[in-house]
Amino acid sequence: MANKDTFVQSVKDNYTFKGESFRIGTAVLGEEVLAGTDVFLPLKTMNRHGLIAGATGTGKTKTLQLIAEALSDASVPVLLMDIKGDLSGIAAAGTVNKNIEERLSKIGGEYKPAAFPVELMTLSNEKGVRLRATVSEFGPILLSKILDLNDTQEGIVSLIFKYCDDNKMPLLDLKDFIKVIQYVSNEGKKEIEAAYGKIATTSTGTILRKVIELQQQGADHFFGEPSFEIDDLMRIADDGRGIINVLRVTDMQNRHKLFSTFMLQMLAELYATLPEAGDMDKPKLVMFIDEAHLVFQEATDALLQQIETIIKLIRSKGVGIFFCTQNPQDVPAAILSQLGLKVQHALRAFTAADRKTIKQAAENYPETEYYKTDDLLTQLGIGEALVTALNEKGIPTPLVHTMLVPPRSRMDVLTDTEIDNLVNQSKLVKKYANDEDRESACEILAAKLEEAAQKSEQQAADKPAKASKKEEKSTLEKVLESSVTKQIGRTAASVITRSLLGALGLGGKSSSRKKTSSWF
Repeated sequence: MANKDTFVQSVKDNYTFKGESFRIGTAVLGEEVLAGTDVFLPLKTMNRHGLIAGATGTGKTKTLQLIAEALSDASVPVLLMDIKGDLSGIAAAGTVNKNIEERLSKIGGEYKPAAFPVELMTLSNEKGVRLRATVSEFGPILLSKILDLNDTQEGIVSLIFKYCDDNKMPLLDLKDFIKVIQYVSNEGKKEIEAAYGKIATTSTGTILRKVIELQQQGADHFFGEPSFEIDDLMRIADDGRGIINVLRVTDMQNRHKLFSTFMLQMLAELYATLPEAGDMDKPKLVMFIDEAHLVFQEATDALLQQIETIIKLIRSKGVGIFFCTQNPQDVPAAILSQLGLKVQHALRAFTAADRKTIKQAAENYPETEYYKTDDLLTQLGIGEALVTALNEKGIPTPLVHTMLVPPRSRMDVLTDTEIDNLVNQSKLVKKYANDEDRESACEILAAKLEEAAQKSEQQAADKPAKASKKEEKSTLEKVLESSVTKQIGRTAASVITRSLLGALGLGGKSSSRKKTSSWF
């Protein structure tokens, strides 16, 4: 059959690479799995980002697991954001079962169970390496975008950062930032306005409310020290495999803003820290974001723009980003256009809206003469997907229906005992276990305000003391200085003067009068 032969040759030509690559599955045409049509993905383009999409239960997470295993084998470190809590099993070897045997009989190959080097991480109080970052590391622009501030409020945040830099007051956690906001709104307002310009109290009030909203989502666990070092994400195990960092964020499903905050900060830190890498044979790090719709669900336009910018630029640093979500439409079009690898599992068409969504999803993939994409999207089985990638020259490969290779690690979660053993063996857990609370803006401002209060109290105490010293006079002095005493003295002096003048005959008419005074 010419059509079949042409298809087989197309797969061989487009999915076999000169450089290092890994097998993801075998091509399917109609209902036939075609021998000799193994589908490979090149490591060289894994920093061009990707999408793994499909309805619930179609095998997205297992595809993510499969690619992560292949990257680890190729000495590429991986970061998995585990929203559902079902990725920790990658640290344990899988087991052969009937479904795996049946799949291998179709696609060929040998199943070799394997456990992979894993580091468990957390943003909260779950077991694992604590990830933190300081407020200063975010910077005023990124922090303002996360808080969804307007231009005026963003200017005040920049002013606060400038004031803290000028006065050597580190902004480490949210209580530092809140303390400075309160200070510039009250006691320090005159000082700030004299040096930096006027500040509207209404704006600082809004910023404070936004920060408190972030706190309500548990951000206090994330902001602080010791700050996580990006290099610790890019470690290689003793056996030469890349370490798979599993960030357990099962408690983030209702805290979208905190999840977005972490992801954006991590990307920004990677971009700022890593040097330009250019074209590499394989990436330095690949990040997988499961349930990616949580990142974009409540993101502001400013935040989306920031994510889009970093996605475009971080490729040149050797970092790949993969979004795993139910529908391609969950990812903004501007970001979707940047994703080189697309693995599309089945979509369900239960309603008219679903059918419309499927047609839109089909338009995201290259046209093909071998499939009717929108129909096939509803007919794919579990563990099957439509695949298109970038070849080593950066050109999109033709769409191919692929039956995927099963993961070699456990396709289930670790037990509590296994998690405890993994955590106890970790060097990073000990490194980041204890909170640090060195002197920062909160303590410095508190000391400054306390010193000012003590001076004020001392001045208030000094005033009555000075006043009492001035009033410490004898009773005689007080009597003599009174207005009544002075008036009596003036009257007595007048009487005495008249009496003397009369005695000397100088008193005029009064000199002939009878003496009335008994003093002479």
